[in-house]
Amino acid sequence: MKVLVVGNGAREHALVWKLTQSPKIKAVFAAPGNAGTAQIATNLDVKVDDFPGLSAAVHKNHVDLIVVGPEVPLVEGIVDYFQKLNVPIFGPTLAAAQLEGSKAFSKDLFQKNGIPCAKSETFSDLEKAKTYIRTIGAPVVIKADGLAAGKGVIMAETLEEALAAVSSIMESKAFGSAGDKVIIEQKLVGREMSFFAVTDGRNVLPLAPACDYKRAFDGDQGLNTGGMGSYSPTVFYNSDLGNKILKKIIEPTIKAMNLAGHPFQGILFAGLMVTDGEPKLLEYNVRFGDPECQVILTRLKSDLLDIIMGVINRNLSSITPVWTADTSVSVGIASGGYPGNYKTGLPISGLDKVDQDVIVFHAGTKTGNQQGEVLTNGGRVLSVTATGKSIEDARNKIYSNISKIHFEGMQYRKDIAKF
Repeated sequence: MKVLVVGNGAREHALVWKLTQSPKIKAVFAAPGNAGTAQIATNLDVKVDDFPGLSAAVHKNHVDLIVVGPEVPLVEGIVDYFQKLNVPIFGPTLAAAQLEGSKAFSKDLFQKNGIPCAKSETFSDLEKAKTYIRTIGAPVVIKADGLAAGKGVIMAETLEEALAAVSSIMESKAFGSAGDKVIIEQKLVGREMSFFAVTDGRNVLPLAPACDYKRAFDGDQGLNTGGMGSYSPTVFYNSDLGNKILKKIIEPTIKAMNLAGHPFQGILFAGLMVTDGEPKLLEYNVRFGDPECQVILTRLKSDLLDIIMGVINRNLSSITPVWTADTSVSVGIASGGYPGNYKTGLPISGLDKVDQDVIVFHAGTKTGNQQGEVLTNGGRVLSVTATGKSIEDARNKIYSNISKIHFEGMQYRKDIAKF
């Protein structure tokens, strides 16, 4: 079998890395990929939203299966496009991807179906949004309705911060058209976690839970980012909590999507807040998280292809994944200035000095210049990942190896998975 992974982040590098381990796969392609995927697969110079270009690449390379990494092509209908061409593809349809593509759609679904979540209201009028904020006060969470690369959520602790946030999103268009609508919701307090499950539209297979770190700087300071680090399994997770998440959140969502005529097949990534042992749904993503994908796949002992095909062939009930008991930790290395303005094209040194039991998944990288050096090519540049018998063991491996890597202005959090 030949497989194409769509995307160019650390998540996609992890997917390529895991799929190349399958004895059933003879070739893996990445479109467009990065400097890391180029080392273990074949990169194709096609953008993730260039569906005709991807189709031509699939035909030329005799690809048997497409695995979609990022959210943008899913929300733009890549699955529908290739289903019409009878090409097997892993991910939800355009209609089902609304669970991530529109927070207003998903919030309405949660509230109509009794799925536990934060109380919220949706607004497309700036002045009405401000009036509502003045009525309920702060703290409050302001969310852009559409996709914003993980940055469209603002935690406002004061009334002034909340009013400024909604003006920034709706009036100044800080996140473009994603901010045409905003969701204003109560701030939940507890422990945040990421819960992943795959579904074929009928059966549900929970995967390993994880925790990620969204803020840019140590101590959860700074702006939200796409994710600066992660660990799995979650320290406070247990089977009782897992059953509550499945019965109260995941399964009712799948049922509701079926009833709405939008059956969901693929990955459901639930962002949760757990308070006193009770989970509440913050939001859904419809693909693997990044950096959660890195820590989940490094713990998965089973063949990822079997899980993917179980979804596509609608026989997921026959799959039982096997996990290592080890803990996995991942720490993101970002460009200086991220998530704001940053430089690209900077040479990265020291990658060849990293220990063999530490995996450096590439994100914003490319191969460039006459020397063939690896250069920076994005905000989040690398995802340094390791497994260990304990969280401390994995953390020590990572941080002792990050010191070997260098590029101008590199930044990373030093408190990932530190308790």
